[in-house]
Amino acid sequence: MKGLRPEQAVLSRDTDMSKTAETRAVIEGMVDGLNDHRIADIGEFFSESFRWIGNQGCGTKTGLREFQDNWQKPFQAAFSDKVCIDEARLYMGEWAAAFGRQEAVHSGPFMGIAATGKRVEIRYMDFWKVVDGKITDNYVTVDFPHVMAQLGVDVFNGEGWEAYDRGKKSPPIPES
Repeated sequence: MKGLRPEQAVLSRDTDMSKTAETRAVIEGMVDGLNDHRIADIGEFFSESFRWIGNQGCGTKTGLREFQDNWQKPFQAAFSDKVCIDEARLYMGEWAAAFGRQEAVHSGPFMGIAATGKRVEIRYMDFWKVVDGKITDNYVTVDFPHVMAQLGVDVFNGEGWEAYDRGKKSPPIPES
C-alpha cells in the first residue's frame, strides 16, 4: 500500500490496562450466565444501552431489551441443549475477545429451515468492551453458513472457496 496508511486500532488504543482483571471477571460471569440460559437477568453483565454488532444474518441490536428479544430468545428457540465453549480468550484492559463454538440441538426454525433435531456446532468470535463493570459493546461474528451447511443448506450454491482448499478449483489469477 502506497501513501498514507489508515489509522489503526482506534477503539482500543487508549484502553485502561488496570481494568484487565475487572473485564475478565465480567466476561467469565457473562459466559456462565449464557450457559445457564439466563435471559431475564442477563443485564447483570450488560449496560442497558449496550450495542451488539453482528455480521450479516445476525444483525445489530441496540440496548439490552433488543438483545434479549431479537437475539437471545430466537436463538434459544432455534437451538436447545446448547453449551458455549470458548476455545481462547484474550483480555486487554477494558477489552476482551474470544472465539469458540456452541454445541446445540436444532430444535426450532432457523433461517427458514424447520427443526431437524440435529446436533450442530455454531462457531463464533466475540470482542467486548467493558466499562464500569458492564459490557457496553459486543462485536460478534457467528458462522451461520457453517450451521446451515450442517443442516443441508449451501448458502454459496457450490461457489464457496472451500473448493480451492480441496484443489477442485483454481483461484483466479489477478492481472498485473
